[in-house]
Amino acid sequence: MDPVALIAIIVVIAILGIFLTYYLTRLRFETRFRQWQEIEKQRWETEIEKACKAAIAQSRAVLGGKFVEQLAPYLPDFKYDPTEARFIGSPIDLIVFPGLATGNPQEIVIIEVKTGKSSHLTPEERKIRQLIEDGMVRWELIQQPSE
Repeated sequence: MDPVALIAIIVVIAILGIFLTYYLTRLRFETRFRQWQEIEKQRWETEIEKACKAAIAQSRAVLGGKFVEQLAPYLPDFKYDPTEARFIGSPIDLIVFPGLATGNPQEIVIIEVKTGKSSHLTPEERKIRQLIEDGMVRWELIQQPSE
C-alpha cells in the first residue's frame, strides 16, 4: 500500500475518532447537565413551596394576632369594661379608661396584646413603656377655629 494513502487513511480515522470522542463526550456532559438541571429544578420547586407555606403561615399568624388584638376587650381574661377600651393598633394596641362608662374615669391604662410564641415587646414598644413609666405623658387640646 502506498505510504501517502496509508497516512491519509490514518488521518481520516484519527479525525473520525476525534469527532466521535467529541460528540460522545458532549452527549455525556449534556445528559449530566440535564439531569443536574432537573434535580435543581425539583429542589428549587421544593424550596419555593416551603417558602410559600412559611409565608402563608406567618401571614396567618400576623392576621390572627391582629384579630386577637381587636377582640381582646371581649375575651374572658380582659379585666376591664369593653366599652371603656379603645383600639389603637400601632404602636400600642389599646387604651382603656376605667370608669368612663359610669362617667367617672379613674385612670388611663395602655395595653399591648401579645400572641404567639414570641411575646416580646419591640424596641419601640419598650421605649413607649419607658416613657409612660417615666411620666413623659401630657394632655394637649387642639382647637380648630370656627369659620
